[in-house]
Amino acid sequence: MSLAVLKSRALAGMEAPEVSVEVHLANGLPSFTIVGLPDTEVKESRDRVRAALQNCGFEMPARRITANLAPADLPKESGRFDLPIALGILAASGQLPGDQLHHYEFAGELSLSGQLRPIRGALAMTFAMQRSGAGAPRAFILPQANADEAALVRDACIYPAHSLLEVCAHFAAHASHTALQRHQPRLAAHALAYPDFADVQGQQQARRALEVAAAGGHNVLMVGPPGAGKTMLASRFPGVLPPMSDEEALESAAVHSLGGHFKVEHWKRRPYRTPHQTASGVALVGGGNVPRPGEISLAHCGVLFLDEIAEFQRRVLDVLRQPMESGVISISRAARQAEFPARFQLIAAMNPCPCGYLGHASGRCRCTPDAVLRYHSRLSGPLLDRIDLQIEVAAMPPAALGRHAGAGESTQAIARRVAAAFALQLARQGKANQRLNSTEIEQHCRLEAHGEQLLHGAMARLHWSARTYHRVLRVARSIADLAGSPGITQAHVAEAIQYRRVLREI
Repeated sequence: MSLAVLKSRALAGMEAPEVSVEVHLANGLPSFTIVGLPDTEVKESRDRVRAALQNCGFEMPARRITANLAPADLPKESGRFDLPIALGILAASGQLPGDQLHHYEFAGELSLSGQLRPIRGALAMTFAMQRSGAGAPRAFILPQANADEAALVRDACIYPAHSLLEVCAHFAAHASHTALQRHQPRLAAHALAYPDFADVQGQQQARRALEVAAAGGHNVLMVGPPGAGKTMLASRFPGVLPPMSDEEALESAAVHSLGGHFKVEHWKRRPYRTPHQTASGVALVGGGNVPRPGEISLAHCGVLFLDEIAEFQRRVLDVLRQPMESGVISISRAARQAEFPARFQLIAAMNPCPCGYLGHASGRCRCTPDAVLRYHSRLSGPLLDRIDLQIEVAAMPPAALGRHAGAGESTQAIARRVAAAFALQLARQGKANQRLNSTEIEQHCRLEAHGEQLLHGAMARLHWSARTYHRVLRVARSIADLAGSPGITQAHVAEAIQYRRVLREI
């Protein structure tokens, strides 16, 4: 047989469309051509495949070899097609039995010695294979290093291999005893460990605000002088978030798999991303000629911490506005479009002024009102409007520090209250309070008469937008859930209002 057809997968954002790898051997001068819109990495497969076949003891046919990656209008990138191309050459030249190849899909980059190297997006490819529903489900042969992440897809049949020789032995009729073994997922052995809130002394207001934020999925801005504990508080925040569901864990793992960052020991661990202030807009939202997920997508179902947020470029921060509302980011390029999930929780920290010591007891700040105003204006009004809680983290007095100050409440204790409040939200509306739309807010966030009067008065005095009004209602609903209250009282509304006034008072 001079033609072999195998199945593989490409990557297009979070999707993994099927690719048919067709290898044909024809008479003529020896050549090796790859067609089907391959990029440079795919074109270089010719040299990797040739060397791998020869070093594994196979014959490289001295014929005209054409490898077609169909469909032709779908861009192909990375070295994941090395393995199916090599197997196609062996099957088309009769060196490998090809009668069972149609029961499998293949992906893997080959070294010159024939070893299989890990690839990006194995989880997304496996998930797409399982839900394709095209006839009988196929098994997936891929590098050993990708086996654990691919096996996260329930009921997927995964056969990992270390080398091209192992894959060939799997299909050789005379070597059935060396067949690849189906891989089983290994997830239970990894315990989740987060920094403990007990390490934080004082800062009761900030701890309370973060507890409210965790319970309802709200965004937070912490304003305070250097050394007040903003970064310390933020690093402990993921530990009090509600446990990840299987669906959330799979979505988060799939995004990290696309970037090649997934580790099985991080399964069901909330992502915590801390990009530097020099990060570009593309680094935050994703992009590139081949669209890749950015920091907001890598923080999906977790936390995006922007330390010293006022030091980021304003145009970079403004790219966060749309995904903060929608929970997805759409990246459009001239030739390619991709959509990535981006349902993250923003925790931001900043100084109150350029020097950082405005309002400090030392009185060392010499910043003018104009300088302070310019500093605050680095955060646009629309972005601030989308941050639910804006709190002050004051400098700690000496008496609140040291061994006589006493330890704060532990992460476990806070997490239990957060989990109980989140369970109420799931039972009532099936989602976190932060994700309620306007119709659901009217249904689930009804105020008592005094609370409604207080909120309307605050809205008139502080000139809040309708978006801010709805966000305060969501925060008040989260405060009520933490208290186990079916209704929202005036005290709940008053606390929610206090979380929106920091920058206006500085």
